[in-house]
Amino acid sequence: MPSSFLGRMKTVQAVRPQEIDFQENEPMTRTVQQLFNLKGQTALITGGSRGLGLQIAHALGEAGARIMLSARKADELEQATATLQDAGIDARWIAADAAQEADIDRLTDETLARMGEVDILVNNAGATWGAPAEDHPLAAWDKVMNLNVRGYFLLSQHVAKKSMIARRRGRIINVASIAGLGGNPPERATIAYNTSKAAVLNFTRALACEWGRHGITVNAICPGFFPSKMTRGTLERLGEERLSARAPLHRLGDDEDLKGIALLYASDAGKHITGQWLAVDGGVSAVAGT
Repeated sequence: MPSSFLGRMKTVQAVRPQEIDFQENEPMTRTVQQLFNLKGQTALITGGSRGLGLQIAHALGEAGARIMLSARKADELEQATATLQDAGIDARWIAADAAQEADIDRLTDETLARMGEVDILVNNAGATWGAPAEDHPLAAWDKVMNLNVRGYFLLSQHVAKKSMIARRRGRIINVASIAGLGGNPPERATIAYNTSKAAVLNFTRALACEWGRHGITVNAICPGFFPSKMTRGTLERLGEERLSARAPLHRLGDDEDLKGIALLYASDAGKHITGQWLAVDGGVSAVAGT
C-alpha cells in the first residue's frame, strides 16, 4: 500500500469525531432556577396597587426583579409598596393615570430615571362599566377603551422606544380577560369591557409580530373571575357559590393563581413564547356553551 495513502489514513483517524471536545464552544444549559431568576431586572406594573397587578408584582419581585408600581391613587400605592418591601422586595411607586398620554410619558421617564432600563412591562390597569348595550353611555365606552386599549398601546410604545428596542430585549405582558373571548351571560352586561379585552388579545398578537425582530416578547394573560375591587359588585350580586359552579375546578381565582404564568412570560423560561394568551379561569373557557 502506498505510503502516501497510509499517511492520509492516519490523519483521518486522528480527527475522529468522538475524540473532538466541543465543550468550550457550547453554551451551558441553564437550570430551571436560573431560567426563572429575574435578579437585576426591572418591572413596571400599571394598576399595581391592588388585586391582580399587586399579585403579579409579588411574583416578579419574589423572583428577584425590582418593581415600579403605578396607579392613580398615591395612598393605595404607598400601602402596596410597603407590603412588597416588607416581603423583602425592592419596590417603588409613581402615581399616574394610564389613560392619559402626558401621565404615560411622565411615568416612563420617571421610571427610567429612578430605576434604569425597563426589562418587563405589565399592562394591567383597567376599567369596566356595567350597562345594557342599548343604554351604554358613550362617555363610559370611551373611558373603558382609553384605559384598556389606548393606554396599553401608548405605554408599550413609550417604554419600547425609550428602553427596549435599542437594547434588543424586553418582555411585555398584557392582562386581558376571558371576557375578551366572547360575550357574557345575560346578567352581566359589560359590552365595552368585553370588546376592549378582545382588542387587547389581537393587540398582543400584532405587536408580537412587529417587535419580535427587536427581541421583545409580547404575551397576554386572560384571568377568569378573581375577587377584587372591580368584581366586588358582581360577587355580591351573584354570589361566590354560583360563580364558582361554572368552573370545572369549582373555585374562583386566588392571590397566587397568576404568579406562575406571569413569571413564565417575564423570565427567560418563556423566551421562545410570544403572541400568545393563556386563560387562568379554573376551566370556564373550556366549557362549551358558557
